[in-house]
Amino acid sequence: MIPLDAISLGGFPGMGLQGLLDFLLQIFVVNLRVGAFLMSSPFFGSRMMPLQIRIVFSFVLGVFVLSLIEPPQLAVLTSFLVIPLVLQELAIGLCVGLTITILFAAAGLAGEKIASTSGLSFAMQVDPNGGGQTPVISQILTLFLLVIFFSLNGHMVVIGMMVESYQRVPIGAPIIYAVLIQSGIDAAGLMFSFAASIMLPVAAVLFMINLAIGIITKSAPQLNLFSFGFPITLLSVFVLLIYSVTPFAWAFADLTRDVMAILDTLIGGMPDG
Repeated sequence: MIPLDAISLGGFPGMGLQGLLDFLLQIFVVNLRVGAFLMSSPFFGSRMMPLQIRIVFSFVLGVFVLSLIEPPQLAVLTSFLVIPLVLQELAIGLCVGLTITILFAAAGLAGEKIASTSGLSFAMQVDPNGGGQTPVISQILTLFLLVIFFSLNGHMVVIGMMVESYQRVPIGAPIIYAVLIQSGIDAAGLMFSFAASIMLPVAAVLFMINLAIGIITKSAPQLNLFSFGFPITLLSVFVLLIYSVTPFAWAFADLTRDVMAILDTLIGGMPDG
């Protein structure tokens, strides 16, 4: 009778059962970095993307990466040394994904401040990403940023950087964890600066409009502030947003390029020596 481990599978010619388990173990370790990135990135990790698609996509990327790099040693994967290796791979993937998420939060932050300044903060919708309620303008600007990001092939560049990271930072190689922390700090600073640059022109114009409305209502007390000033503010913010579409597009394009630059610096600065 032929032993079970000597039977080769049709999909993997010449691979026995033990070889299949070793192959799956190597794919699991390779998938950790890509899977953590997909779970924490803005679009791929959102609830708009079904979990099954993320799992299949991560598995396919893992198989592709495994064909390009030297697979991890089975002696390491079957020992206690695999624990710090797993934690390191998860840290790299999560750091890259969260860095992009922090930078993409600039659009939502700018939309929230514009909504609170113009009086549109009461127009709330359930955010499918976070589960909480956010202003409609924040969601519009976030979707606009995603459109710009995909139109510039940012998703292809980011996935290419993740695949290239296995060449620049091999699995199990020592890394500098301070670079991961510094990337989050730099991303947070860039998020606030971009949100301020997007929000300040609109907020400044709305401030001057509210100042003019205040002077008019002070000179004519019979005019009701809510019946006179509030409609003017709403109409003004809609006109400002319409004429700000092109500047927003250029700002989001610059933000996309800065995302690529930060990720390139992050991946290039991680190797220890």
